[in-house]
This record gives sequence, structure tokens and C-alpha cells, in this order.
Amino acid sequence: MTSEARKLDGIGRTVAIGTAAGIAAGLLANLVRKAAVQAPTVAAGRWDKALAAEHAAALKLFDLLEKTDDGATVRRTILLMQLKHAIGKHAFQEENVVYAKMRDAGLTEAADHLNHEHGYVKQYFFDLGEMAKSDPAWLPKLKEFRALIEKHMHEEEEDLFPRLREQLSDAQNRHITAVMNKEGLKLA
Repeated sequence: MTSEARKLDGIGRTVAIGTAAGIAAGLLANLVRKAAVQAPTVAAGRWDKALAAEHAAALKLFDLLEKTDDGATVRRTILLMQLKHAIGKHAFQEENVVYAKMRDAGLTEAADHLNHEHGYVKQYFFDLGEMAKSDPAWLPKLKEFRALIEKHMHEEEEDLFPRLREQLSDAQNRHITAVMNKEGLKLA
């Protein structure tokens, strides 16, 4: 092999190693980001307390949105995107774990009702996303959305989740917590 061929072979190896290192760093950074997003939910503890903490975080985003005026179109766009991501991850956890467990525990009608309301949540996100952020009707629509969300959260936190938690053993509650956190990590 000529010195030029060895030089090209070395460059190829260096590029391959650099590419592999870049991919590994990107994957690691994504895992760290996901862990950071899911960390507040995990830190809240038991599944029902974790979901209540996520409810509170979503309401804080609503608060920030409600403080905007019609000229704050960029801020509204960014905050709405954050709210949509937070509620989307939250709904994924509920629908794939908690509502499924509610059905298993005989709370089928309640689980189906909550799941049905999630469809309206998506409708509000669609409507708000389609409206001009400067539209004077945007903020009233957001407040209407918040009223639905607050009613939904209250029903979960004050009635349905305590009923489910009480039906489950400590081991089952720990299992639901672990599975819910695993699902949340997928979308974090």
C-alpha cells in the first residue's frame, strides 16, 4: 500500500470514528433531554400524584398564555406549542396506562368518558393553532379550553383516580407508576 493509500485509509477511519462518535453523542443527548423532561413526573412519586403535578404544570402554561395580549403572537405560538407537548405526553400516559387500568378495574364508562374528552382537547389545540394568534377571539377560546381542562382534571384528581388507587394493591400502584413513567419517557 502506498503512503497516499494509507493516508486515505486513515482519513476514512477518522471520518467513520467521528461519525460514530457524533451519532452516539446525539443519542445520549436525546436520552438526557428525555430524562430531564420526565424527571418532574418521576419525582412526584405515585402515578396519581405525578399526573396531578403535570396538571399543575399545564395550568401554569395556561396562566402564562392568559397574560398575553393580541400582539404577543410569537409568545402565544411558543407557549401553545409547549402546552400541546406537555398535554400530549400527559394524555399518552393516561390513555395507555391509567385509563386501560381503569377499564380493567371496572371503571370502563369513566375511562371512556375521560378518553372522549381527550378528543376535545385535541380539537381545541387544532382550533387555537388554526386561529391567528392576534385574533381577539383567541384568548376567549383559550379560556373556554381551560375550563374544559380544569373540569377534566378535577374529575380525575378528586374522584376517579382516588377510586382506582384504592382498588389497587400497593404493588399494583407501584407497577402502574413504573409503566406510566416508561410511557411518558417515550414522548418526553
